Amino acid sequence: MSLFARQQRIKFGRVMSKARVGIGEVEGREIILAKPRTFINLSGKVVAALIRRFEVAPSELLVIYDDLDLPLGKIRIRRHGGAGGHNGMKSIIAELGTEEFPRLRVGIAPPEGDPQSLKTPEYVLGRFTPQEKARMAEVYPEVAQAIHCLIVEGIEAAMNKFNPPMLDSHLPGG
Repeated sequence: MSLFARQQRIKFGRVMSKARVGIGEVEGREIILAKPRTFINLSGKVVAALIRRFEVAPSELLVIYDDLDLPLGKIRIRRHGGAGGHNGMKSIIAELGTEEFPRLRVGIAPPEGDPQSLKTPEYVLGRFTPQEKARMAEVYPEVAQAIHCLIVEGIEAAMNKFNPPMLDSHLPGG
């Protein structure tokens, strides 16, 4: 999100409801970017407070977060869904009382067989290796493009452009 904010010349100059907030415009649409400044498992309180403050419906929200269930550098956009074991998403869903909001997940899982592949808090809170940093540097522009597409063209277009194709097991060869 930081790259997207820089591209759109949006500065996180305000602090509101325990979040750094930037307000700007993308192709005629006013947007509010927020980076919660709390522990991840309390991020729902921040999101709920900002939604109330700016009178935004959950369906107009986009939550961007890292996900251990996706391979490093992969992104996935969803219209709605569960928490999938992510404590930040659990908090947001609980505070909003709904799972009906878009999200953009960015994979951070290490490769299978990697000694770090134990999905532990130490891994999640740790630093990327130089190779992982290089991979993430490649994916950040794609994330910024996906955010822009979602804002300008809508979630359906963003999902079609940025979600990896799913294999359909009902098709021959699938």
